[in-house]
Amino acid sequence: MTQVKICGLSTPESVAAAIEGGADYLGFVFYPRSPRNVTPEQAALLAAPVPLSVQTVALTVDASDALLQTIIDTMGPAILQLHGHETPERVTEIRQRFGVPVMKVLSVAGPEDVAAAHAYEDIADRLMFDARPPKDMANALPGGNALRFDWTLLAGTSWKKPWLLAGGLTPDNVAEAIRISGAPGVDVSSGVEDAPGRKSIPLIQAFLKAAKTA
Repeated sequence: MTQVKICGLSTPESVAAAIEGGADYLGFVFYPRSPRNVTPEQAALLAAPVPLSVQTVALTVDASDALLQTIIDTMGPAILQLHGHETPERVTEIRQRFGVPVMKVLSVAGPEDVAAAHAYEDIADRLMFDARPPKDMANALPGGNALRFDWTLLAGTSWKKPWLLAGGLTPDNVAEAIRISGAPGVDVSSGVEDAPGRKSIPLIQAFLKAAKTA
């Protein structure tokens, strides 16, 4: 069955809906520019009722060691999601320094981006492929821009580590995305929102149902 990550959670109600719907990962964003940004203290409260069967994920963007340490000490995430320009060397350093599994996000626009991801295969514990925002996109975020890329770029690819597909996924297209890309896991944020940063409980439920039955 497809693994599902609901990202950018910021309310107890959305966390509860994701858990009840069968999400495998719950993502909390630590990036001030994002409308989904939370503090480590807020995330700790939101993550408190999460069962051990569901993994909490801390999404950071080129974070300092100090911020990573604060997040780990305060909320104790199961996984660190690195959504910036972290090099293979930086990913290795973070894994060794903090001892927390790492999910590296790779931005994809063309086949060269997929090929470049292999540099992280032996380093990260998981990979995620997200859409690369165009250079002329105003106020683009590292992720959560509701953009999708060509899913056929991942079709037939083989990876040593578990991976997730992200970028522009919705309850209406997630089954098709899984079928075309062959993704064993999917990630959604803006695709289950009524407005930027405001999660919709019905959309979370619909996305989880569509992904789990794909």
